[in-house]
Amino acid sequence: MTSMNTHAADLSSVDALAPIYKASGDPLRLEILRVLRRDTFGVLELSQLFGMRQSGMSHHLKVMHKAGLLEPQREGNAIFYRRPLSLDSDKLTDQTIRQVFETVDQFPLPSHLEEKIEAIRTQRANQSQAFFSRHAEQFREQQELIAAFELYAEPVAELIQKRAGKHPWQTALEIGPGEGAFLPTLARLCEHVVALDNSRDMLAKATRTCIDERLNNVDLIEGVTDTLLARGDAFDLVVANMVLHHVPSPADIFLDAAALMNGGGCFVISDLCSHDQDWAKDNCGDLWLGFEPEELTTWAADAGLTAGEQLFIGLRNGFQVQVREFWKTTTPG
Repeated sequence: MTSMNTHAADLSSVDALAPIYKASGDPLRLEILRVLRRDTFGVLELSQLFGMRQSGMSHHLKVMHKAGLLEPQREGNAIFYRRPLSLDSDKLTDQTIRQVFETVDQFPLPSHLEEKIEAIRTQRANQSQAFFSRHAEQFREQQELIAAFELYAEPVAELIQKRAGKHPWQTALEIGPGEGAFLPTLARLCEHVVALDNSRDMLAKATRTCIDERLNNVDLIEGVTDTLLARGDAFDLVVANMVLHHVPSPADIFLDAAALMNGGGCFVISDLCSHDQDWAKDNCGDLWLGFEPEELTTWAADAGLTAGEQLFIGLRNGFQVQVREFWKTTTPG
């Protein structure tokens, strides 16, 4: 009897694999999986990438979602798709899905797809940059519609200061400093600070902060992380406060931060948890409606970073902020 029950269970497990192999047994769907390795794309964007009608793309995505290869992510009125955030290492179906991902990831994307992806990222970046150009004078007011600066800046400062005893910071990078309100904290802790922003209007405000606060050890640079990578810069500490939901490819920020950090370096983030308040896109220039904590952990792991301390701050308006640290080596004690 036991043997028969075991055999039946084995057959049941094998049967569960069939939809996965069927859904992934198509060249186009494998290409979609490759494109979604680190990025999240909407149906229209995927249709543009692969030059097909939205109805056809929706059908492919529906089949892949049903098989567990993809999961939808609602961004306001739009549906975006990504790979599953968590896969159970003890579950046969999840093991199979992970094997599919690992196999397709061995092949680089063709250049024409890379170019189309870069065009979408550029479009997103231009959208964000245009917003901050229009609303630079109201930046603080716009941001505080969601979260007052002190609510996330103080926990980030406390976390960095707590770590500074065992891990003295010599050099620091702040990605997207906004008006520069966090720069005095970094300037007190580090010998040299770089503030990087692609908005000339916001950098002008950050410059004024540096002048008013007499921050003589801060360099302000207009550009993106690629700008610093090309220069060969390296930092002990990288900070991104409420920045990820404004950038076209948040996962790439983790890759670039890891590449820009010295061994033993730390990447500290504060950002929104996932929410459904679509008005933030129009009023605050947000490209993404926050992130699941598992998303950040996955992106960090892909970049070779180890997750450390985390803190979640609930706000009265329904938003929640997550403060996270990620290390280029093992988690500190």
